[in-house]
Amino acid sequence: MLTPLKKVFLVLGGIVSLALGVLGVFLPLLPTVPLVLLAAFCFARSSDRLHNWMLTHKHFGAIIRNFESGQGIPRRVKVRAIVIIWISMGISCWIVNQMLLCAMLFAIGAAVSTYLWRQPEYTG
Repeated sequence: MLTPLKKVFLVLGGIVSLALGVLGVFLPLLPTVPLVLLAAFCFARSSDRLHNWMLTHKHFGAIIRNFESGQGIPRRVKVRAIVIIWISMGISCWIVNQMLLCAMLFAIGAAVSTYLWRQPEYTG
């Protein structure tokens, strides 16, 4: 049973995740697809109305529907996300010029890339 407080936290988490995912379209360090999927996860457990809105969204709907049905993420979306992640990691390392931060960025990029690549692929 979902308590009202948990429902509020899930809705807020979904809103924040979706906002960060949308920002990730424009900012190099934020991965869009995982954040949008996290928002859909939060909304699916807290708000039918918000979850249905995401499922019918022009840009995110197909990705979420395919992922939730077990069909996965289209290869072009996976490749685009991974390429953008590594380009942004390279630019970020060049800007900060700190070995420790670059190592942390590399670890994050490798983890996110591995996660995305291992997801089922939608071929339909």
